[in-house]
Amino acid sequence: MTTRIEGKLTLSNESLAIVVSRFNDLVTNRLLDGALSTIRRHGGCEDRVTIVRVPGSFEIPLVADRLAHSGKFNAVICLGAVIQGQTTHHEYINQQVAAGLMRASQSSGIPVTFGILTCETMEQALDRSGGKVGNKGDEATLAAIETLSALGQLRDSGIIQG
Repeated sequence: MTTRIEGKLTLSNESLAIVVSRFNDLVTNRLLDGALSTIRRHGGCEDRVTIVRVPGSFEIPLVADRLAHSGKFNAVICLGAVIQGQTTHHEYINQQVAAGLMRASQSSGIPVTFGILTCETMEQALDRSGGKVGNKGDEATLAAIETLSALGQLRDSGIIQG
């Protein structure tokens, strides 16, 4: 017999945290709007959402890790925008942010999603924060919701514990 676990895109009473960078706030505010809209559309309640603003994307992993390990949240959604400049600074930021968020998710056991734009231009960032290419805040939130559901089903079926 084949067991199939597939996450659903519905929220009920989950507590969510959103960590969002203030740097490039023209973009990150749009990512946040997308995330909040997605939470509402999928049955979540904004009263169960904690939004934490941090200076830039580099600061997101530390705060996300602490929130993920607090035991107060079912998922942490991370939103930021790193736009390439004239140096390679963005490469160091992007790699470390991605690695930090992955560590936070794996060590805490809850979804910590990557809604960090890594774009070459502001135009690309705007396109990915509600423009022509969708909204990465929406996508990161959908990933959190679906992963929460899959983990819940795995626990309910006894495949995993905790």
